[in-house]
Amino acid sequence: MVSAESANPNLGIETTNLPRAAWGVLVLGVLISWPLLAMGDKNFPDLHTILDTSVALLAGMLALALWDMGQHIGHPFPKWLATCFAVTFVLTLVHVLVTVEWSGQLSGIAQTRGVLRPATWPPSIHVLSLGFGLSLWRLLRGDAGVLSFSLLMAVLGVGLLALFQLTPTYTAPTLVGVTRPALAAAPLLSGLVAIPAWLMRDRDRLLRPIAWTAAVLCIADLVILYSRAPPDGLAMASHVGRISGFLVLFLSVTQIASRDMLQRIRAEAALAQANADLDRRVLERTTELTAANESLGREMVVRQEAEDKATAQVERLFLLHQITRAIGERQDLNSIFQIVVRSVEAQLPADFACLCLYDDLDRILTVAAVGVESQTLAMGLALPERARVDIDQNGLSRCVRGQLVYEADIAAIDFPFPQRLARGGLGSMVAAPLQIESKVFGVLVVARFRANGFVSGECEFLRQLSEHAALAAHQGQLHGALQDAYDDLRQSQQAILQQERLRALGQMASGIAHDINNALSPVALYTEAMMETETGLSPTGRSQLEVIQRAVEDVTHTIARMKEFYRQRETQLELAPVRLEELVHQVLDLTRARWSDMAVQRGAVIKVQTELRPNAPAILGVESEIREALINLVLNAVDAMPEGGTLALRTRLAGGDANGRGLKTLGIEVADDGVGMDAETHRRCLEPFFTTKGERGTGLGLGMVYGVAQRHGAEMDVRSTPGVGTVVSLAFPVPESPPAASPGGATAAATTARLRLLIVDDDPVLLKALREILEQDGHVVTAANGGRAAIEAFDVGGGRDSYFAAVITDLGMPYVDGRKVAAEIKAMSPTTPVLLLTGWGQGFIAEADMPPHVDQVLSKPPKIREIRAALAQQCMEPSHG
Repeated sequence: MVSAESANPNLGIETTNLPRAAWGVLVLGVLISWPLLAMGDKNFPDLHTILDTSVALLAGMLALALWDMGQHIGHPFPKWLATCFAVTFVLTLVHVLVTVEWSGQLSGIAQTRGVLRPATWPPSIHVLSLGFGLSLWRLLRGDAGVLSFSLLMAVLGVGLLALFQLTPTYTAPTLVGVTRPALAAAPLLSGLVAIPAWLMRDRDRLLRPIAWTAAVLCIADLVILYSRAPPDGLAMASHVGRISGFLVLFLSVTQIASRDMLQRIRAEAALAQANADLDRRVLERTTELTAANESLGREMVVRQEAEDKATAQVERLFLLHQITRAIGERQDLNSIFQIVVRSVEAQLPADFACLCLYDDLDRILTVAAVGVESQTLAMGLALPERARVDIDQNGLSRCVRGQLVYEADIAAIDFPFPQRLARGGLGSMVAAPLQIESKVFGVLVVARFRANGFVSGECEFLRQLSEHAALAAHQGQLHGALQDAYDDLRQSQQAILQQERLRALGQMASGIAHDINNALSPVALYTEAMMETETGLSPTGRSQLEVIQRAVEDVTHTIARMKEFYRQRETQLELAPVRLEELVHQVLDLTRARWSDMAVQRGAVIKVQTELRPNAPAILGVESEIREALINLVLNAVDAMPEGGTLALRTRLAGGDANGRGLKTLGIEVADDGVGMDAETHRRCLEPFFTTKGERGTGLGLGMVYGVAQRHGAEMDVRSTPGVGTVVSLAFPVPESPPAASPGGATAAATTARLRLLIVDDDPVLLKALREILEQDGHVVTAANGGRAAIEAFDVGGGRDSYFAAVITDLGMPYVDGRKVAAEIKAMSPTTPVLLLTGWGQGFIAEADMPPHVDQVLSKPPKIREIRAALAQQCMEPSHG
């Protein structure tokens, strides 16, 4: 059986008090809450929204931080807490949504207040305390499941939300003055969590901050019992207390993560300790040798000759110590080898010194380092650095087998290498192997001009020096290998992290694209139908519908490009003639709310000036991309003029003669007289994710504009002066010959006969819009809300080929999706065409084969002309309906 201590990696870790910042948060919370309590019944609606939003954001941040901690330590307790905060975040977010004063297209959210608002705040208070208590209970039991806990918390959150629909929000004051009896159990639950968490604080690092957080929440929940209105002073003080409690836990989690990081840093310090151990071992060995030689020196006091030898040995040991310390401070092989040969050459001394590396496969020595004073002699001996020496059968062969070789008279040795040294005037040599664990990887060659030039003590010195040099070289190799491995690991971790981020971004982008396309579908259908059928529209109304249709198409194109954020591929542009002066007017219409209405609301006036070259030639490009780039530039210019100013858009021709022949570029400038950019901001303005707007900015605006310019072969220039303003210009190449005009809109699809159609979707708004549009074209339409209903409707008709001329079905539907609908339809009537609508766009076809049993795929938002063309193509025979 696994003990609780072995199962929990947090156990046995020293617990600490709250961080100082947490105490500061508590003190600040008291200071803020005190005047709010004093104000009593005074209401703060704006502060209410801000504090509710802060509570939701802190709950979400704690959920992410605790989940990340659980992932790193491999224990479920932080994940249970993360699940509690995740459910709290969702419930609090629901509360925020129904309390904010929404307007415009989002005003429909306010209609839920009559049902949800009285019940949205109590569930989030109760679910967190209940989740804390359940987590403590599971910790005591040693449970490990996360999924079951998450499902239980989700059910608990939904149950509480439903339960508090039946309880009154406020009542008349009771005997103790309580006005919110629905919250009476909240402080009791928080207190019941705080006490056991404090008693169990030695079991887990998180229990101490959990106890403090629960205690603060208990006080906050007591205060709100006496609130008389959602935004009164007592409620706001309770909100401040709740934020303080969350911040205490968040700062404690941050402190724990910081300490974990410190432990990792200390582990990395082990590498430095290894070098220190090397110095220590060398020093210990040197000390032992010094002690032995000192003992020998005392013995040689009686014998003068022995005394001289001992003195010489001590001097060589001191030299060995100096050289060893010098090479021990180096980590690369070249510097180690250079210190060895130069020290031997200068202090032994020697007339020639070099160090060679040995390749045991090719049996070749390669000169790696030559002494400074030996350079001239080395050139004469053909032994410069990187020279290669074959292993012969004399001393070198014995040396690479691990033996120290001393040749007293090399002139008498009839082998190539000794003879080469003899031709240079050298008379004796010592070859000492550099060896680690019985493997020789190098040879130290030292020579003198006279024969019999080395005594036994010098040979022993060279042997010891070669051992130290080999140890230092091996340590250097290990250090280099370890550094390379560490660099590779860091790069691999960064690459894996980037891949995970891109994968997550891809999944998020795919889901967002699907939802937005579904939401835009009714807008696109009704707009296109009104422009086609409503002949009595005023010019202003038709112009506004054109702006809506253009904006919907731009959003569709933007969604189609969302995959570029997470999948690198070559962009294939479908170029068409584009007139920049028309785009300028469209951009000003689409951004009017920002530079006109919203600016006036904050008391600023932005004057718009246009200087457009008349009869400017058309360029080749993607109209939606260029329009989106200009919109970004206009919005940036508006943000740069918070106090108002002048926004100018100009077009310029460059590169032609006076008659307009030989034009090269057509430029467009967006200029403002706002705050401008300093040198650092101007240098980094095109970097992705760099922004000076704080939380309001993403840092992708100018980067996106630069990408559009690159894809169109245009030159982008940014000029800015602090306090003067900014000018961003795009210079597009002008084709040598005027581009052929694109067709004036898609040709109308071939008219089809009156058809009996079955349409399928789980979105009632889109289903209604599609049905009305098709019925306006004269078709008989049967609508099915969902895949199962569609199969039943088709089966009621007997599955006959002549009953439904075609089926139009959505792809993404719960339980029975579009693929299953198509398969069932084809099983009953193989000849009935099935058209598939998908909110994932045409990329669905590019990334996968055509789904079986589907005759054609159409993107959302659907276009009337595309639906007509598809029906005309697939329904060649007229329907009997």
